[in-house]
Order: sequence, then structure tokens, then C-alpha cells
Amino acid sequence: MNIKHLLFYTFILTVLTSCITTKDIKYLQPNENLVINEEGLVPYNIQEYRVTKNDIFNLNIVTTSKGDAAQFYSMFNTSGGINSGNSVNQVYNNNNANDNVRFYFNGIKVDSKGEIYILGIGYLKAEGRTIEDIRNEIQQKVNENFLKDKTDVRLNLDGITYYVLGDIETVGVSGKKTAYTQTLSITEALSLDGGLNRTVDKKDVIIHRRYPEGIKIVKLDLTREDVMNSPYYWIQNGDMIYLNTRKKSLNGFGKDPLNTLTTGVTLLTTALTVYLLISRL
Repeated sequence: MNIKHLLFYTFILTVLTSCITTKDIKYLQPNENLVINEEGLVPYNIQEYRVTKNDIFNLNIVTTSKGDAAQFYSMFNTSGGINSGNSVNQVYNNNNANDNVRFYFNGIKVDSKGEIYILGIGYLKAEGRTIEDIRNEIQQKVNENFLKDKTDVRLNLDGITYYVLGDIETVGVSGKKTAYTQTLSITEALSLDGGLNRTVDKKDVIIHRRYPEGIKIVKLDLTREDVMNSPYYWIQNGDMIYLNTRKKSLNGFGKDPLNTLTTGVTLLTTALTVYLLISRL
């Protein structure tokens, strides 16, 4: 085999091994390990969120306009305070800097001891508990101090806040995100900004999840449909999503067909130039 043939075969091999297949980019491809129930449905495996330090709550105590609770809290407001009537919740929304600042200063914060303070009630343990558990205790305390069945305690986080980091070519996807919904899958979260581009390795998506005891690190393969059985498929407040760049994209291959062709032609031209220079010696 002469050097011309060697250069040609090297070029062909480089291009073929650098191409991205549909198995690399398609989401949730059929997998025999997917768990379904007797009705043919994929069971929800959603972990109940447990409060951690530095969480911030939105507390609303809904009462009648003439109720004794309304009179007591007339000078008190925790990013909503006392309301009479129903509130309206948004499902999805982009971040608003003014709303975030207002929520930070007016919301009820979980302090370094894992406690929250509510005027008229005092300190309550929050860290490690579910939001519903804390809400029920606040409701009980309010009922003890005011007319029973005349108030309704509503306690929520300011949506599900998560962070997307990594592949710098994923324009518009990286950064802090907030979804105003009760549940959110990772595919839903990423689709809010149009999904991932071809440079992201969907088989190597890393999740950092906060727990009261520490941080759990998990790897997800979004090309497998059995990822839906994982509790980490469902995003929780404070999750960090790290997007890794696929190796075939680092040198220009695999980003898109045009980039692959351009890089390949450049390599071939360089190889031929070197060959011609050597052959003239």
C-alpha cells in the first residue's frame, strides 16, 4: 500500500468515525428495561421535595376581609401576606429580575438553623420536611390563634428553580431557569428553550441534587426511554443540570453535516499538501 492510499483510507476512516448517528441524538429511544405497569403506563417516580437551607417561601394566609386573622396581619406581608379571594398561578414564565428581588426580600427564608420565622407563630423547623407538612403545621397554629375554618394557609416555593450549565454552544439554554408548575421533567425543562443541539452528549447529562444531608450526583442517558423510571428524570428545586460536549464535537466533527464536511476537506487538503512537499524532496 503506497502513501496515497494510506492517506485516503485515513481520511475516510476519520470521517466515518466522526459522524453522529441517530442513536446519539434521538431522545427516549425504546429500551427493554423500561418499567411499565399493568395498564401499560410508565409510573411516576417523583421524589417529594424536602426543604433545605436557604430556600425561600411564598406564604399567603387567605381569610375573610373582616376576619380576626386579617386584622392581626393587616401590617404583615410575606410576598403576598393576607389575601381575600383566589390567587392566579402562572404555569411557565421567564425570569423577571424585579420579581426575583422582590421575592428574595419579602419571602420567608429558611435560616442557617433550618428554621423559618412567622409573625404571630414564631420559629418552625423547616429543613428536611415537605412543604405540605410545614403548611399543615402553620394551618394548625393559625387555627389555634384565630377563628377556625376562617383561614386558609397557602405555602409555596417560587416555582421550580433549576440551573443549566455546560456546553457553551447551547445558546439560550444555559443559565438560571424557573418553571411555575408542580412537576417538571428534565425533557420538559430543556425543551423550554428549544431543546439541545447536536454538540451536547445526551448520554452524559449530569444532575446535582441538593438534600438536607448533602448533594447527590447522578448521570442520566436521555437517549434511553427507561430514564423515565429514574426519580432524577423529574427536576426538583435547586437542581443543577450539567451538559457535556460530545468528544466528536470538540474538533469540529459532528456539529452538523456542513462542519463535518468542512473539517474533513481541511484535513484532506493538509494531508495532500504534506504529501506533495515530501514527494518533492
